[in-house]
Amino acid sequence: MAKDKVILAYSGGLDTTVIIPWLKENYDYDVIAVCIDLGQGDDWPAIKSRALKTGASACYVVDAREEYIAEYCWPALKAGAIYEDEYLLGTSTARPLIGKILVEYARQENAVAICHGATGKGNDQVRFELAIKAFAPDIKVIAAWRDPKWNLDSREAEIEYLEKRNLEVPAKKDQSYSRDENIWHLSHEGLELEKVENEPNYRHMLQNTTVPEDAPEKGEYVQIDFVKGIPVALNGKKMNALELLTELNKIGGRNGIGLVDICENRCVGMKSRGVYETPGGAILYFAHRMMDHICLDRDTYHYKQEVAIKVGELIYDGKWFTTLFDSLMAFVDKTQETVTGWAKVFLYKGQIRGAGSSSKYSLYNESIASFKTGDLYDHKDAQGFITLFGLPLKVRAMMEQEVGEGQAIKESKSFKKRPTE
Repeated sequence: MAKDKVILAYSGGLDTTVIIPWLKENYDYDVIAVCIDLGQGDDWPAIKSRALKTGASACYVVDAREEYIAEYCWPALKAGAIYEDEYLLGTSTARPLIGKILVEYARQENAVAICHGATGKGNDQVRFELAIKAFAPDIKVIAAWRDPKWNLDSREAEIEYLEKRNLEVPAKKDQSYSRDENIWHLSHEGLELEKVENEPNYRHMLQNTTVPEDAPEKGEYVQIDFVKGIPVALNGKKMNALELLTELNKIGGRNGIGLVDICENRCVGMKSRGVYETPGGAILYFAHRMMDHICLDRDTYHYKQEVAIKVGELIYDGKWFTTLFDSLMAFVDKTQETVTGWAKVFLYKGQIRGAGSSSKYSLYNESIASFKTGDLYDHKDAQGFITLFGLPLKVRAMMEQEVGEGQAIKESKSFKKRPTE
């Protein structure tokens, strides 16, 4: 009789390598490993070989880089979604796609369960499982680190587990930061970052970004073309999403762009500190904001700022496949219909500076903005506007003077005696 199948989100690291024999021993499943390439730069043939040698009945590798950028990074960029002012959502945007792909394989293989190796303290368990619930409420989810049958509480215990079974132990790395990498970003947690009093050891930690003070003395200009809020060309050369982001990561990385050190609020209730490298993403967010500034009217831009905060929270919390997210993104897409043109920035030792922008849909009108009086705007027109705009203030002040109380009376305590010499 054929065994039931389980789909395992497989990275090739120590945790997920251990999970393959653990699942076979504790659940008697056929394990199908699924590797999802989002730009980690891993040796996928070697990882696939390891999965099969460790006991997986099959291992599939999915190149989802283009899909990830176009369908997850670009929507976040168009929304201007940032979590807690600084985090550009590199891990958060990737997890919904991973969850969806796991469900797709579960359906194709008629699997009864999906397993992941996210820890019980992190955000990723929430993000994976919300995506799975959104598409497959009938499929069992096994979270190894929360499972009562899981009794491996350390890296050393996991290594011993594999060695006892004469199974390959993934090579140890020379650093012990907890990292997550994809084409959008690289995150770092652990070691000195666990004490918020410590400055990050950037020269030891960073892998994709030059320490800003070590970046070239000569800065670099970058021009990005957008069509409806989506970047389509870099320095005048049209590129697909993967080409553009790959090149922009190189440019930003060598100029020390996109470093963030943040102590953020996890959705599971605790704070965690991390350092993020997002060189290309940081440039894109800056340039896209420049485009929004010239293409959106005041009311729309201000409301989009509010929407961006909520979209950032939804992405961070793993609520990508929700009605609210879809609804907010419909608003964002509407705002982006005229965000077409180009923005130029100057990069220098970790800093980004605007260097001009242009759009045929620009709402900037030089004849109005000029200090000269013209047909479209006369300086005298402001008098009536200020009278009406300030009418509530004037009425309140008149009332205060009439009753002899408040900030508008001559003897108001809010007034300070100023020097006369």
